[in-house]
Amino acid sequence: MTQRRLWIAISWLILSFGFCGPVLAHESQPGLLELRQLGPERYEVIWRAPIYYGRPHPAELQLPPDWLTVGEPTLRQLPDSALHRRVVDVAGGSIDGSVVRFPGLEATITDVFVRISRLDGSEASLVVRPTQPYAELRGERPWYVASGEYLVLGFNHILMGIDHLLFVLGLLIIVRGRRMLIKTITAFTVAHSITLAVATLGYAHVPGPPLNAAIALSILYLGPEIVRVWRGETSFTIRHPWVVAFGFGLLHGFGFASGLSTVGMPKAEIPLALLMFNIGVEIGQLAFVILMLLAYRSLRVLEFRWPRWLDFAPGYAIGSLGAYWTIQRAVMMF
Repeated sequence: MTQRRLWIAISWLILSFGFCGPVLAHESQPGLLELRQLGPERYEVIWRAPIYYGRPHPAELQLPPDWLTVGEPTLRQLPDSALHRRVVDVAGGSIDGSVVRFPGLEATITDVFVRISRLDGSEASLVVRPTQPYAELRGERPWYVASGEYLVLGFNHILMGIDHLLFVLGLLIIVRGRRMLIKTITAFTVAHSITLAVATLGYAHVPGPPLNAAIALSILYLGPEIVRVWRGETSFTIRHPWVVAFGFGLLHGFGFASGLSTVGMPKAEIPLALLMFNIGVEIGQLAFVILMLLAYRSLRVLEFRWPRWLDFAPGYAIGSLGAYWTIQRAVMMF
């Protein structure tokens, strides 16, 4: 089987997920629950539920029954989330050992970050996952527990980001040679690491809707380049894919940052969170690249026969999917 046809088989496998979940990448943004102590027995509860596939998030916040709501809860609708706020009285003043539940979270792919701020200035945070949709509140956690949670968050974010993975797949198809492949993937990694750090530390911010549309546009850009490669043509992207990977990597880095900058982590955890989240993203990206290369190698022993017009189909499909996402996300901005 030729190299081209091996990549066609792999491309159709990934594209099938893309067409089944066209906006999956940015529906995995974590939710955020903030508990701020206002007095000896009073806490402010802020629940930010991200928009899920254009609809209200299916998960609900269920507080312990002995937490009594003071006044009327409020709801503020934001472009990317619903912000629920209430004030509660906690008998005894201690929330340690209390269990907060998120019924409906198990049916999603989103995590929830829980952040606790006390009057003495101490802060703590923990992660609630769909596989265990509740949190037992406690004090500060060991650094290695926090490290593991941020690493898993980064790993899940890249593997749930079909648009990010599709862009990496497009690069794999375009690049020729092991040396150029290493150079291109490294350029993409360095670029998105830079903007991930810049955005997380608050030095730059890109609004979500136009950012998502621009990321989709980067995928659309690769479609024609793949077709040119298989036609034997050349272009700046084909000759210097690492330059294009670096440029678009800066853009994708802001997309990665959206999975970390929205969780409201304690300031003391920011360096650790940034490091471990980025490592998680890199592990996920590397795992995807290795899986694709192993699939490519495995398919070499198989024989497929199909019409010649299918040779160019993945390039057109990637471009079409990129165009669809670009139009869809541009419409969503308005």
